Amino acid sequence: MRRSSTRKTGPANPASSMNSSATDIFRSASSKAIIKELERIDHLFNLYANRSSGMIDPEGIEALCSDLEVDHTDVRILMLAWKMKAEKQGYFTLDEWRRGLKALRADTISKLKKALPELEKEVRRPPNFVDFYSYAFRYCLTEEKQKSIDIESICQLLDLVLGSQFHPQVDMLIDYLKTQKDYKVINMDQWMGFLRFCNEISFPDLSNYDPDLAWPLILDNFVEWMIAKQS
Repeated sequence: MRRSSTRKTGPANPASSMNSSATDIFRSASSKAIIKELERIDHLFNLYANRSSGMIDPEGIEALCSDLEVDHTDVRILMLAWKMKAEKQGYFTLDEWRRGLKALRADTISKLKKALPELEKEVRRPPNFVDFYSYAFRYCLTEEKQKSIDIESICQLLDLVLGSQFHPQVDMLIDYLKTQKDYKVINMDQWMGFLRFCNEISFPDLSNYDPDLAWPLILDNFVEWMIAKQS
């Protein structure tokens, strides 16, 4: 007598069914929570966005800063732009806004206000800070194909992003930039050189500065200016 090729199946495992059901409920609840969060983030965006442009413009950013109780020149607003990966200075698109606020888990002004100190800590970590410092320069390139920034704007930017960490170096560097006559603009290579200088060079004695180590010429000139000033 031939055996049946069909296997006998026992009753379904009730524990397995319950686990599967619980997983489905969790996924459904999680999806709903994500959708609700995104709706709140979008609602917040619409409170500050210009309806005609569909973006948060400088006026909207000022209103946002007012609600966050920070000045529009506060470095944390630049950090927020970095977190959003905002491309155009003074403007946030909906996609940029979603990217930043989802990363910060902030779907209300209250949550965003509380997230700012943590965002600052995140930016201050060395690998992140190099990226933020580079971003700050690019964010200030407001014209198409622009590759350099005028001295006055660079001085303001240096004070904003480096002033709290390297106050003596930044003050002296700004003093030099405002008095020298050789440079009217600063490029990215020079900008990154300023950060390297602050991180690596003993200040104010400059004892470990070696001009043969391929520093931007502007820093060779700055060091010469400082030595002459000290003597």
